[in-house]
Amino acid sequence: MAKQPMLKFVQVPRIMPTKREAEERREDFHEIYAEYADAKAKEQASRCSQCGVPYCQTHCPLHNNIPDWLRLTAEGRLQEAYEVSQATNTFPEICGRICPQDRLCEGNCVIESSGHGTVTIGSVEKYITDTAWEEGWVKPIKPTQERTESVGIIGAGPGGLAAADVLRRQGVQVTVYDRYDRAGGLLTYGIPGFKLEKPVVMRRNEQLELGGVKFELNCNVGEDISFEDIRAKHDAVIIATGVYKSRDLAGPGSGADGIVKALDYLTASNRKSFGDAVPEFDSGELNAEGKRVVVIGGGDTAMDCVRTAIRQGATSVKCLYRRDKANMPGSQREVQNAEEEGVQFEWLTAPKGFVGEPVEGVMVQRMRLGLPDATGRQMPEVIDGSDYVEPADIVIKALGFEPEELPTLWGAPELAVTRWGTVKAEFTTGATDLEGVYAVGDIVRGASLVVWAIRDGRDCAEAILERLNASSAVAAE
Repeated sequence: MAKQPMLKFVQVPRIMPTKREAEERREDFHEIYAEYADAKAKEQASRCSQCGVPYCQTHCPLHNNIPDWLRLTAEGRLQEAYEVSQATNTFPEICGRICPQDRLCEGNCVIESSGHGTVTIGSVEKYITDTAWEEGWVKPIKPTQERTESVGIIGAGPGGLAAADVLRRQGVQVTVYDRYDRAGGLLTYGIPGFKLEKPVVMRRNEQLELGGVKFELNCNVGEDISFEDIRAKHDAVIIATGVYKSRDLAGPGSGADGIVKALDYLTASNRKSFGDAVPEFDSGELNAEGKRVVVIGGGDTAMDCVRTAIRQGATSVKCLYRRDKANMPGSQREVQNAEEEGVQFEWLTAPKGFVGEPVEGVMVQRMRLGLPDATGRQMPEVIDGSDYVEPADIVIKALGFEPEELPTLWGAPELAVTRWGTVKAEFTTGATDLEGVYAVGDIVRGASLVVWAIRDGRDCAEAILERLNASSAVAAE
């Protein structure tokens, strides 16, 4: 009888891939975790309990068949594991790197609740797909038959690219329009290399392009091409722009030089990693080297900013957040990484204003947590007389993102939006009130996770295929 390859969680402890020492990783933008060795990946995958009700799969937005590809990995059947993983996830190597597994699949692992430590799902997922690329198992898209119908996708982020992948595999002609010079959206310009090295994104872009997806880059809808022209050129249109408008700060001195937006700051850093000319970085405007840096916010974007500033050689990096550590929205794993790398967190603090021109400091007021609000989170309250000034040479606003006013920017008043400015669309299909127009990802949900954008893009593509097939059937009658 073959030896049981699974259920090893009692004998085998949870072990993450080796993490580089903080002093070493502060010096570069490479990913901080090493790759599993084959034996270690098999060992960690073997800890899966193969439970009857896989909560990991239920709590994954893509409903990835996690228990099956863990078992296949434990049995050394890596190519099959990749095929099972790829069947539900367009970009498993990206999700394995940047998904907040502690809040999704791993956070709902059954053996975690029994005290044995969750299976390292994300790290195994990353290992499977990285191995697939190395071994040549990831093939260019080759539809069995080409179709005449075309779909235009506005936005080359994860939602748009996931939809492009599904549609192109079925032979649909796909054109992706994006304002930037490289595809990938926030995967390319918003997320730092220490979480997602850029060749990982570029090879997926290349795979799509080799598979026949057309990219119209440096193309700003509403300026270089109209929304109506895109609708006229295609049988269906998907809006996948994401949300890029930064939430702002009020208060005295908020317009001072040296107060910058998180996305501008991160984009400049990522462009430098590509070797681009970035005058705002070279001038010091978006470069933290030798500066006292204060980041305002407590989400994952704030964590990206503080950890980027450390790597740029800031003299000090502080993060102000109005609630405590337990109530911050960002990943606790990212907070731990930031603390190890030398970031100082000032919990229960909020900006009241700014001093100096250019900025020399943040006027900070201390907070305490009061009664819960409608969502159940305790509301921060100001502690009177507790104000102080935090010295700063550069202040980075990482307060989240809001949708741009697409109906105005695109001259499309008929495009319905919610009171928050997001596009009104069905969550299951992405269909809007406009015939043949769909919307997916953050422009529908508000700022959310990459994995949800991928889910939306895939679901929307399937809905469009169903519509196109129905139309073809009617035409054939």
